[in-house]
Amino acid sequence: MTTRIGLLGTGPWAARTHAPALAAHPEVDFAGVWGRRPEAAAELAAAFGTTAYEDEEALFEACDAIAFALPPDVQSALALRAAARGCHLLLDKPVATTVEAARQVADFADLGGVASVVFCTLRFAEPTARWIDEQAAAGGWFLGEAHWLGSLFGPGSTSAYAASPWRREKGGLWDVGPHVLSVLLPILGDVTEVTAARGPADVHHLTLRHTSGASSTATLTLSAPPEAAEAALTLYGERGKAALPAWDGAADAYTRAVDALLTAARTGTPHPCDAHFGARLTEILTQAERATGTASGS
Repeated sequence: MTTRIGLLGTGPWAARTHAPALAAHPEVDFAGVWGRRPEAAAELAAAFGTTAYEDEEALFEACDAIAFALPPDVQSALALRAAARGCHLLLDKPVATTVEAARQVADFADLGGVASVVFCTLRFAEPTARWIDEQAAAGGWFLGEAHWLGSLFGPGSTSAYAASPWRREKGGLWDVGPHVLSVLLPILGDVTEVTAARGPADVHHLTLRHTSGASSTATLTLSAPPEAAEAALTLYGERGKAALPAWDGAADAYTRAVDALLTAARTGTPHPCDAHFGARLTEILTQAERATGTASGS
């Protein structure tokens, strides 16, 4: 028996990652696409042999689950409506950029009795997901150091994602910050203290204390020169150090996220990277934003 999953969103992320994975998944009936631009929804639906919907409520009615490829604050509002209609939620990170909106998504998922998974790539890409589990089981970590130097807005960038208004507004803290936190929290524990400072452009430097007693640092940006672009995370502890392995894109990781949602929906057991975890990421990022005097709301 297949699960009917609809897709909200028609941008490059939806076309390159979400739609191909949903169309190819053997346990999924890719039930339809809705977008804020009907012509883009029609084009994407035709490319993957599904139906374009002009009314998102009609898509909710036709689906068991909804996948999101939308700006976070558009996503959060629609996620409430999808959950209220009994649709399981395959969310993108960040769930929302305000604490209130992110908590509402988690609360509505609970009230609707629906499963939720937040697609943090490193939690689902096979090499990195396995490494996270191994380091969490090993324990004994003293310090984590991370930097994600994206060049999305760097000189000469031709990335399709550079046209994203929300990324332009919120920067690397909100776009790549969830990736780094999604690795640090399951290994070092929840964050108990946040300090942050601004650097050039959208650079944010974070210093975190964790429930394990360890501390971590993270430098985040989307504005690095292309020659300096790099993502790395290293742990230091009783057994020396461990470096996050490389991963190959998001396509296979997204398929594993779909698998995780199907399992959570079938078993009723929440996934560790669910809407509540997504809300916690928003809380931490908001604390960092406030520490630098750039918070837009709570």
